[in-house]
Amino acid sequence: MIWLIGNKGMLGTELSALFQAKELSYIGTDREVDITAETAVTDFLRAHSGTDKIEWIVNCAAYTAVDKAEDDRELCERLNVTGPAIIAKAAKNAGAKLIHISTDYVFNGNGSRPYREDDQTDPTGYYGLTKRNGEVAILTENERVYIVRTAWLYGQHGKNFVSTMLRLMDEKQTLSVVNDQRGSPTWALDLSEAIATLISRKHEVPFGIYHYSGKGNITWYDFACEIYRKGRETGILQNDCLVTPCTSAEYPSRVRRPPYSVLDTSKIQNELEMIIPSWEESLSKYLDIQYLSEKEILNK
Repeated sequence: MIWLIGNKGMLGTELSALFQAKELSYIGTDREVDITAETAVTDFLRAHSGTDKIEWIVNCAAYTAVDKAEDDRELCERLNVTGPAIIAKAAKNAGAKLIHISTDYVFNGNGSRPYREDDQTDPTGYYGLTKRNGEVAILTENERVYIVRTAWLYGQHGKNFVSTMLRLMDEKQTLSVVNDQRGSPTWALDLSEAIATLISRKHEVPFGIYHYSGKGNITWYDFACEIYRKGRETGILQNDCLVTPCTSAEYPSRVRRPPYSVLDTSKIQNELEMIIPSWEESLSKYLDIQYLSEKEILNK
């Protein structure tokens, strides 16, 4: 049995559908189990210690509002550090394996080559700091864990860069997108497939930190241009919109975004014997699904 924490979010919703499709037994929870309260977590695990014993925990719950985290520090700390530490400790006591989702924001983004799992972390904002501290807290409590860092995540469920771009491109005549931040777009379905593969492997994969993101890297501007091109091609976008590049300095924010967020994914590819799709291939498949979904809605 798998306990999927944060099953209502973008990744959690994708994982729920995938677990069902692959006939993997799971139970999903969101706010009904307070992960920041040790008794709530241990009571839930105790209630599933019989024939439906939980053998895996996948933690997708997190505080992810990067700028808002600077003011909302207490809640951010509870969800990104306290909660994961409690889950890790409870998983160890219950004999369950834990998969925890983390982020490229644990790095400062000043690098010039893809970040490896053992590279020094140096977060620049409070969100990234709590995600890094959450990793440390987890590994302090439990060594039988998998921490999967990802980046530039988008998907069918919830707000993300792709959905925001499609909306703005349908509303505006011109749109400026930063061209000095580089990373690897990651489709939530691809990441979900990797997580399901990790759980389903007959031979145990070594515990530790892993990186997963789409293959290849681009700037946000490049990504937006491809979203627009493919959006017009599929018919999702009907409006003409000129996409232009700009600098991060032209759109100041409270937290500095990493200018280079490319992750080295060779470790997870080798351990899971998998090939990660290119960001272009995944974006095309995602937009095709979106187009079919919109057609179904219109035809009802």
